[in-house]
Amino acid sequence: MQQWAFDIRSKKFFLLFVIFIIITTLVYAKITKPMDDAVINYAQSIGGNSSLDLTMQILTEIGSLFYMIIFTMGLFIKKRTRRLGLILILSILAGTIVSAYIKESVGQERPNLDFKGRPFPIPLEKDTFSFFGADTNSFPSGHATRTSAFGLVIGIALSKRFPKGCYLLFIYPLLVSVSRVYVLQHYPTDVICGIILGVLVSGIISKKLKLHLIFEKSET
Repeated sequence: MQQWAFDIRSKKFFLLFVIFIIITTLVYAKITKPMDDAVINYAQSIGGNSSLDLTMQILTEIGSLFYMIIFTMGLFIKKRTRRLGLILILSILAGTIVSAYIKESVGQERPNLDFKGRPFPIPLEKDTFSFFGADTNSFPSGHATRTSAFGLVIGIALSKRFPKGCYLLFIYPLLVSVSRVYVLQHYPTDVICGIILGVLVSGIISKKLKLHLIFEKSET
């Protein structure tokens, strides 16, 4: 998984960037709107299973910036994990900021649907903040962006000890992304491009700040 720490000249970056630009252009032109509407209307129709409703809210809440920062701060306690902590928090914050700017540029509004399932015990968290007003725009998803950045950085850090198991970290952003659609906060295109953006941002930061050095230190 260490190959996912890449620079802007790599084939991985180019391919992901092109896919992101294509989907963003389609969203901006509202070409994806019928598909997005069909999926979000289906998500609204299946709400009502108490256990599933609660599970989805828990999943969407663990994508909160608050919990990620707490986890990251813990990495600064030990000297040998401080580089990992620095790269992780920069990836999360950079992804959050970039996604907020793109939201304002694309201007895709959040789904305007009422959740028909079990009332949530606590209010759902929005996508952290918006630079230019109310948080009414949804593309790309901030939750999907930061959870994929989190999954990639931690996955790379664990890749030497768990070369195959480290890929399981991507279950985290996938589940959070599904939950964001289920609770009617995002369209499918929002979370798809959020995941791609998180990988792009964290992959570049991991390469620039030399995340691979944590393996050299662990061997000494």
